Amino acid sequence: MRLYSYYRSSTSYRLRIALNLKGLEYEIVPVNLLKAEQRGEEFRRINPFAGVPALEAEGRFYAQSMAVLEWLDERHPDRRLLPVDVEDRFVMRELAMAIATELHAPLNLPVLKYLKAELGHSQEEIDTWYRHWLEKTLVPLEAKLAARGSGDFLFDAPGLFECVLVPQLYNARRFDFDLAAMPQMTRIEAACLAHPAFVAAHPDNQPDCPK
Repeated sequence: MRLYSYYRSSTSYRLRIALNLKGLEYEIVPVNLLKAEQRGEEFRRINPFAGVPALEAEGRFYAQSMAVLEWLDERHPDRRLLPVDVEDRFVMRELAMAIATELHAPLNLPVLKYLKAELGHSQEEIDTWYRHWLEKTLVPLEAKLAARGSGDFLFDAPGLFECVLVPQLYNARRFDFDLAAMPQMTRIEAACLAHPAFVAAHPDNQPDCPK
């Protein structure tokens, strides 16, 4: 397998975690988003969506991180990312999709660059935008976790939810979002960050991370 990835991309981070959790071997192929390598003709042949991640496996290219996560679970069912029970699978998807659909779209790099370059917003205004959307989704997410009384992970072991949560909290900290009132998710995050699969996937440990 080859994973086309950018070290600080939250969606690439998701897939690195999942591949590590499943014990699958893969090669990182760095794609520099700041240099717009994802929009080049060569990369568009790999992924017409012009974004990372893209996973090359079994002679095919797979894009869109949430779809790839589910494909990985179906194609490599050992060490499942989703629980067996249908109601537990719903809970896992509900919380993961809240982050993936409500936060990634308004907070990804092309949107932030558009706010600055095309609409003329200052960095302070963009940071305010970022924190607004984080609060809108993370506050109810914290409430859902508190109502469940989760332990170190949403269920017995890290899965789809943790693959999506940890990269989003990494980004939240980059924008100085206050997580002090969110002990449920920060407890889960701390447990994940001590797990070897998450350590290996961390942006600081990627080959394209500036030293």
